[in-house]
Formats: sequence, C-alpha cells, structure tokens
Amino acid sequence: MELIQRAVVQGYAAIAITDHIAVGSLSRVIAETSADCALARKHWDIMAIPGVELTHLPPEAISDAARKAKELGAWMVVVHGESPIEPVPRGTNLAAVKSPYVDILAHPGLITSEEVTLAVKNGIFIELSGRRGHCTTNPHVATICHNLGGSLLANSDAHDEDDLLTPKRAKDILQQAGVSTRQYQQILRDNPLLLLERIKKSASASRQRRPRL
Repeated sequence: MELIQRAVVQGYAAIAITDHIAVGSLSRVIAETSADCALARKHWDIMAIPGVELTHLPPEAISDAARKAKELGAWMVVVHGESPIEPVPRGTNLAAVKSPYVDILAHPGLITSEEVTLAVKNGIFIELSGRRGHCTTNPHVATICHNLGGSLLANSDAHDEDDLLTPKRAKDILQQAGVSTRQYQQILRDNPLLLLERIKKSASASRQRRPRL
C-alpha cells in the first residue's frame, strides 16, 4: 500500500505490483496483492494492477504457472528473463515468449532474434530495465527489438519506493540504451497505453467468468 500511495503522490496513473514468485506461493501472494490493489483503486485515483513476476522457474513450468496465475486473479504476468547477472535457467526467454499467458518479458539479457520474433507474434512486451546489472544489455535489447518490431517498455524494475520511475529516469534509460528520440513516445506512452487497455479487457472478462455465489 505504501508503494502504491507513493506512486499516487508522484502522479502515476497506473502501477503494477508484481512481486517475485514461484508456484508454491501463487495463491497467497495473488490474493494479498489483489486485495491491496482493489482497496487502492477504490479510494485513490490510480489503476493499481495485481500481478506476479515468475522468477527462476524451470522453463518447462513457465506457461502453466502463468496460466494458473491468471486463473487466480493476476491481471499481469511478468517473467524474469535471462538477466546477465543472475543464473536464470537457459530457455526462460523462449518459454516466456511462447506463452499466451505472459504479458512482459523482463530484463531478457542477450535476447535472440527468434525470441523477439515470437514476442511480436504473441503480443508480448519486452522490458528495458533501469535496474543495475539488468540494464547492461539494454542496448542489445533496444537494437534487436527496433530491427524486428518488438514492443519495448521502459521500467524501473522497482524493488522499493526509492526506485519508482520518474520522467527523467525513463528518458535516461532510453538514452543509455541508444534509443532514438523519435521512438520515445512509442515506448513511454503508446506501448504502456496498449498494455493497460489489454489488461483492462482481460480483467473485465475474468470477472465476468467468475461464478456468482
């Protein structure tokens, strides 16, 4: 709740809460996050989005975990990609971009042309991360996505309130990744709006499918 409130004070229109998670705590974390996000949406002028970041899973388990997360009420599913600074299992990026239940592939490291092509085909967004270590491959990610039409997002990868993205920091991330200024609106405005619209439709459809007690 503090993180959401700090985002409200900074003028955010939306924020997604996507804690690191595996399959053992899916139900608990999604229930807790969903309750807090619902309370924030009710009382504050912000679209608080409950989600998860599937982290260090066997690639073979990613799509099933993402599907289960959506069934349990997660509006957004992020997959922790093959960051250059962590021992993420090889094949994670590929499994993520193949899944119809994944929304964002985060800090994907040395993502391949095949993986970007599949992300484009399946409507999966790819992160340019502002987090130390993860950001070292941003120039590679930006270049390959530009060449193949990948949909990029600039993200703080916030782990606490001091990490929340500011307009200046977002532009710094793009500049350091070598993104041209003519792409800024697409990455900082158009792509986030497309993602938000998709999430709203998915959340609405999910609520309609739930049985009334």
